Amino acid sequence: MKRPPSSEPDSPTSIDQRYSGSDPATPAARPVVERVADWSARHRKTAVFGWLFLVLCAIVLGQVLGTRNLPTYDPGQAGRAERILNEPGVVQRPTESVLIQPRSASAAFADNPRLARATRSVVAALTSLHGVALDVRSPLDGAGSGGRGLVSGDGRSALVTFAVAGNPDKAAHTVIAAERAVAAVRLRYPGVRIAEAGPASLGAATNSLVGQDFRRAEVTSVPVTFALLLLVFGALIAAGIPLLLAASAVAAAISLLAIPSRWLPVGSTTSSVVLLVGMAVGIDYSLFYLRRAREERARGRTPRQAVHVAAATSGRAIAVSGLTVMISLAGLFLTGINVFSGVAMGAIIVVGVAVVGSVTALPALLSWLGPRVDRGRIPFLGRKQVAASKSRFWTALVRRVVANPAAWGGAATIALLALAAPALGMRLSDPGLHDLPPGIPVVRNLLAIQRAFPGGPEPAQVVVTGEGLAGAPIGHAIAALHSVAAHSGAIHEPITDTLLDHSRVLVISVPIAGGGTDAASTAALATLRDHVLPATLGRVPGISYAVTGLTASNHDFSAQLGGRTPLVFAFVLGLAFILLIVAFRSVVLPLLSIALNLLSVGAAYGLLTLIFQDGHLAGPLGFSSFGGIVPWIPLFLFVLLFGLSMDYHVFILSRIRESHLHGATTSDAIVEGTSRSAGVVTSAAVIMVAVFSIFASLSIIEFKMFGIGTASAILIDATLVRGILVPAGMALLGEHTWYLPKRLRPARETVLRTKAA
Repeated sequence: MKRPPSSEPDSPTSIDQRYSGSDPATPAARPVVERVADWSARHRKTAVFGWLFLVLCAIVLGQVLGTRNLPTYDPGQAGRAERILNEPGVVQRPTESVLIQPRSASAAFADNPRLARATRSVVAALTSLHGVALDVRSPLDGAGSGGRGLVSGDGRSALVTFAVAGNPDKAAHTVIAAERAVAAVRLRYPGVRIAEAGPASLGAATNSLVGQDFRRAEVTSVPVTFALLLLVFGALIAAGIPLLLAASAVAAAISLLAIPSRWLPVGSTTSSVVLLVGMAVGIDYSLFYLRRAREERARGRTPRQAVHVAAATSGRAIAVSGLTVMISLAGLFLTGINVFSGVAMGAIIVVGVAVVGSVTALPALLSWLGPRVDRGRIPFLGRKQVAASKSRFWTALVRRVVANPAAWGGAATIALLALAAPALGMRLSDPGLHDLPPGIPVVRNLLAIQRAFPGGPEPAQVVVTGEGLAGAPIGHAIAALHSVAAHSGAIHEPITDTLLDHSRVLVISVPIAGGGTDAASTAALATLRDHVLPATLGRVPGISYAVTGLTASNHDFSAQLGGRTPLVFAFVLGLAFILLIVAFRSVVLPLLSIALNLLSVGAAYGLLTLIFQDGHLAGPLGFSSFGGIVPWIPLFLFVLLFGLSMDYHVFILSRIRESHLHGATTSDAIVEGTSRSAGVVTSAAVIMVAVFSIFASLSIIEFKMFGIGTASAILIDATLVRGILVPAGMALLGEHTWYLPKRLRPARETVLRTKAA
């Protein structure tokens, strides 16, 4: 039995009344989205060219201002040390190491003339590179001139170390000349292993690998996206509109990053996230709008009327969805980690730009093109896609779910809980060298140095400031550090010290136990910070110190992230709850939406744990498991996925609410709304899954995690959650789904409900 149609101001009944005549602009009081769409449709050339002009202005502004490359700092003690090292006048050059050892069992380094000759050749080759290598240190120089600790504990391996000359920011490029010189020496000594590695050479290899990966991803993603859009719309022009909107939004947003780059770190990571998020939401919003406009034209409305109905329905859903995504991303500001702040700002900008384009330029373009939007139809596909309005599969499935919601909903919930269960054992850990494929030469070299000199390639750095850094008390403290290294398992030789900025800053390099990112290194860092340094440098008056380096940075980053994560969750969930109450005028629907979103994110966490922590599918995906998950991945995925999944949720719930306000019972509204929206949601999800899955083919394990996590969560969200759990939950709740306390209802709505009763 149908309910009487609602007379709420934004109900479908009032929408039909407003747009059933020849002039859809007659009502004076309409939501902002409708009024903007009406203006755009009536001034379509102004709206379209105005949008393009704004995009062009953003690009010009970005070129004029230029994007600043502010440094990113870790939180805590590591961040304090990094800020000191980044002050003007403090120039710290990255140090490279050249490992020299026999390829087979032989005498100790000191008794092996061939190793000594190879060492002298390496030193000579590096010394001759003017403007490339500075402060070349050899194990043959002796303890008095810098050779202390450059021979391994077993006496079989040695290190030649040097600082990369020139601008430290360009060290990855400068070090290439040193790598070539060392490679030439290697050819002359086939029986000796000569392997160079260090932060500069690792940076060069990483930059090259990431550049190749992203070029491949960009070249692959655009054709894949366009091909899928052709399958969705069956026409060239309709398929091109989402790409046009998304690309223009991304171009404008990346250019506008020049403004916040004055106070926030905006780097390549931010630009990559802007590209991904912008393409995702831009295509989603266009899909929602286009499909609704097509559906209304198929019902007999004029192109202008169809655009306005799409604005009143899909346009409103786009606005709500965009606000939810931006709220979710804003939660990253609460981490207090500035790299997250830059990423959040960039993503918020691109979502805001995409929403503006969707509610202004898109309705104007559709009104301008009219039926011509379906030109360039693909044979055997275009006509079917134009006429399609309901999904037979989803209609049949949802009818069964609504008829027996407890069974279907229970089965889906159990499946997702089982999938999420492995996440309870998730371990957060930095991948270290495992972030890169093990076949890269610099990774092999670093691992070899690590085995011969534990803690050598990535030592802790103690940054000391104060008075008298070249005085005797500091010298005694450093001597005490050497003594501790000789008798402690936590820190090792070679301990080196360097005065910077006219003796204003002292940097002491202290190799620590472990591989840099494991539990042994974390324990050694705690020993260094809490016991060794207070007993040595801590006794020197008038100075202060802070420890940074790989282990310290990872530890402080993870500690800050772990402490702020509950705050981010509470902020995102709380504001999303309020926004959804306003959007759907129900307190039950937001709770259901949030619970199901958390369930789908939990399932994605479980998959990440199974695949990357436990090592399943390591072979097919081409990575080596390091027994953990990169610390920033879970929180970033939660924020991003919570926002993106709301795109689908808001769109489907809007169609269900629309049908319910039109007079359908809750059960009928669930079937009607889901069947009419599931097709476009599935199409949008397939596109996003395809694009994000490309990241699984990249070389860096962090990118693989990001790609697999987002693609799997979106797939789960658009199928099990939206196709089964949402209908089942709403069917079980029945009319209670729309419960809203009287004190939360707007005064006009309360009067209308009373009259209807």
